[in-house]
Amino acid sequence: MPASANALIDTGAILALLDRTDRWHGACVDAFHQLRLPLLTSEAVLTEVFHLVGDKRSEMEAAWKFVRSGALVLGTIEDVELAHLHGLMSRYCDCPMDFADATLVYLAKRESLSVILTVDQSDFATYRIEGKRQFRVLPRKRP
Repeated sequence: MPASANALIDTGAILALLDRTDRWHGACVDAFHQLRLPLLTSEAVLTEVFHLVGDKRSEMEAAWKFVRSGALVLGTIEDVELAHLHGLMSRYCDCPMDFADATLVYLAKRESLSVILTVDQSDFATYRIEGKRQFRVLPRKRP
């Protein structure tokens, strides 16, 4: 991971950035412009993005343009690290934590990051990095 990544980005925030009609669009754009790029994400997040982005070719191409713009960097999770994700999902089974969120919480710990751009404000307000540290969740203003 490039040393310049200082924050993570989640599925909903990417979708909000891409869709001007999304109620989170303005708040996510404002927060996005306050962060130093690139933002760290995971393959699981991109899988969700491309599943949810829409059926039109233009929507898919807009997502690819954003992904390839240099705004994102992928944090690779190796097979030997999957046990950490299992542990996180088990710990937060009452939430429940999905796989993509588990990858971001794990990457936050591994890469010593605590800032996340997400629309899943309540989930990331609940999750803890290494069971202790809170995330700084952006955007701060809810639409």
